Amino acid sequence: MLARNAEPRRPHSFTSPRGAAEEPQHKENFRTVLSNAAVPGVTLYRLAAVAGVGSALILLVNAAKRSSLIPTTDLTQLLAPLAEILALGLVIGLFLAFGRRAGLFGTIAFVINFVALASLEGVEVVINLVFSKLPLTTIIDLRAGPLGLVLVISSLLFLIGTLVFVISLAVGRGVSRIPLALYFIGAVPIALRAFVPEWALDLGLVVLAIAIAWLAGWLWVRASAIDEFWRERVTTQLLRIDAPIAR
Repeated sequence: MLARNAEPRRPHSFTSPRGAAEEPQHKENFRTVLSNAAVPGVTLYRLAAVAGVGSALILLVNAAKRSSLIPTTDLTQLLAPLAEILALGLVIGLFLAFGRRAGLFGTIAFVINFVALASLEGVEVVINLVFSKLPLTTIIDLRAGPLGLVLVISSLLFLIGTLVFVISLAVGRGVSRIPLALYFIGAVPIALRAFVPEWALDLGLVVLAIAIAWLAGWLWVRASAIDEFWRERVTTQLLRIDAPIAR
């Protein structure tokens, strides 16, 4: 009896076998969630590329309409503002693929460009769906008021937003410099439409369409490589997180 009482007691474990087995699983789930959140995926990049092609086609329609190569109809007027909406999709894809490599500057450039494109969408709605139905004298009166100031600010914001976004993509690397240069060159007469002749604006639309189509094709072809790059980068970051725990 004394021998039985003298037997040393085994220390109680505060970690159950089940909890120990679940801990690696929790870490693995965390890695999977973080990886999926940081890497958008091939599908998103290619959807952005498709949106870019759609934007380029509409810009060509706008240029053809302004040059009287095709008639101005309600359909062409309705299509015109869609170019900026689809361009937003391409801009998001380019930022996720290349722009965020530029760090904080890339993020700020993306936000400015996104806001600029959204404001330019309002300009296109006013020009194509409102001004087209009004007499010239009324349009002149509206431009002389607050609306004219808003149009000018939106146009200048588009110019600045395009410039900083192009620079961020160049800094982030991975994108050909030629379509980036064409993108900015084409945007200049569009932003300064009130001060340039009609032929310059039409030429700007065509150049911008070419640049957008080029960037969209670039994004589509390299979607898989971009996805692999970001997955490897996230994996490296996860290994750095796990290293202190292992030590």
